[in-house]
Amino acid sequence: MENTWVLVANGSEARVFGLTKRSEGLKLLSEHLHPASRMKGENLASDKPGAYMSDTKSVGVGATHGSYAEPTDPKEYEIDRFAHELAGALNSGRTSNSYGKLVIVAPPNFRGLLNKHMHEQVRKLITQHIDKDYTKVNGRELMTQLEPHLFPLVASS
Repeated sequence: MENTWVLVANGSEARVFGLTKRSEGLKLLSEHLHPASRMKGENLASDKPGAYMSDTKSVGVGATHGSYAEPTDPKEYEIDRFAHELAGALNSGRTSNSYGKLVIVAPPNFRGLLNKHMHEQVRKLITQHIDKDYTKVNGRELMTQLEPHLFPLVASS
């Protein structure tokens, strides 16, 4: 029987479950937390944006002032880092043959970030995407929520 991994994730936390048979349910394999994704943007940046002053006297206008904007929101950057970390964990599981099928349960925006970082060979193992955030749902209730989606992916023995 081929083992199926179920990744339940959002931008700051994730759980990976193993599923081989319906009667065994979901078995928690690992948990991943990224608290920086929950922090406020101003707490993530080290200081205020840099400032500049340009001398435009050569074109007949006085000096101008301004500040450089952050190229990426620090919070979005942390969420993207977490997606990269999870994609790496999924690839490690693939290279060690820990799973043969993968189900991704995540909100669409985070799923897009995962896809951006995911190895092509991992993407080929995805059998289903479920656009929900079930990170706060306990294991038993999670199985109830996911059962209609997961089966007949595994044998009902």
